[in-house]
Amino acid sequence: MAQPIRIDQRYGAGDMWLANCHPHPARVWKSWHAGALASIASGAHWLVAETTVIHGMPAASRIREAARGPVLCDPHGDRAWWLVPLGAAEELADVPQVRVRHAGWMLRCPPGGRALERVHWLWQPDGSGHLTDPAVLASAFGPGGYRPLAEDRG
Repeated sequence: MAQPIRIDQRYGAGDMWLANCHPHPARVWKSWHAGALASIASGAHWLVAETTVIHGMPAASRIREAARGPVLCDPHGDRAWWLVPLGAAEELADVPQVRVRHAGWMLRCPPGGRALERVHWLWQPDGSGHLTDPAVLASAFGPGGYRPLAEDRG
């Protein structure tokens, strides 16, 4: 008889949220317990905005912490993946450094706080479902970069 997968202290709210974005969360847990990346399809809860690390990291530094959603990074493959809301493709269509992947595109990801196969979360999911606003992301890639409104700066 197969042993049930035990979810313990290694996993936080962000991992629970991410696993529950898969139609069969147990498959995600099984992959992670085996030390492998889990494949989760975009389109049900979020889309993936793909950038290169060389363009994505300067843009990321222009976004204040409270406005950042989860970002997965593969520095060796020069790829970064931003989790963005379902309607983001239209808002990001004119940003040449960003490619929004179609619904159903598989994001291969580790649990939070761990790197697997050289892939790690730059900013991991926090469990709230918070995603990066595509308008904020687009402006961070613009010539002047993202600048918070005066009322946001306090």
